[in-house]
Amino acid sequence: MDISDIAKKLGLSDSKHIIQKAAELSRLCDIRLDSSAIGVGEICKAIICLEIAASGWEEVIFDHPTVIKLSGMSEKAHNRSLNSMENGLGVKTKLDIRELGIKFGCVRLIPFVQKGLSLYKDRFLAALPASRRTSADFTRPVFTAVAFYLCAKKHKLKIDKLKLIEDCGTSESEFFSVSTSMKDLCHDVLGILKEKKDPKDVKGN
Repeated sequence: MDISDIAKKLGLSDSKHIIQKAAELSRLCDIRLDSSAIGVGEICKAIICLEIAASGWEEVIFDHPTVIKLSGMSEKAHNRSLNSMENGLGVKTKLDIRELGIKFGCVRLIPFVQKGLSLYKDRFLAALPASRRTSADFTRPVFTAVAFYLCAKKHKLKIDKLKLIEDCGTSESEFFSVSTSMKDLCHDVLGILKEKKDPKDVKGN
């Protein structure tokens, strides 16, 4: 099963530009990486190349359940292989807010996440010296993931944080660090009211 066959199963047969890009990534993968060393077979390699190629096009919604089924791997193993290939190829997929909304059943959060992210970037840059503003990088998926998580929390929606951390390919410590920064700068949009202290926890005079 080649890339074109897999693209057809994923509903991407008409997306010739994505198939072409995926084929280029596959050839690059053969040159730069030992696929067997990172536990990626030919079918899984083709699927991941399509996934990376599709990530640059916002109009494309990637069918993750079908991807996992076709790869023959667990979702955790697939994400690990995706991260390994991205690192080896020097690319990073964009974490799409719409896909997160669909995946976690929180589509109504999308505009709030977009607003929160935009506000965070503006306020973060405003707090930096002018000389450092051009080097600030908000392209890492962790920023989108944290904004999504904080918006869900503010709207009292339950989100599997560990699953979200896994999906964006970051660590718990980085997720916590960005979360703290985002809450500090955008508490009016992404923060939640502190819970009232239990009277038993308040010491008497």
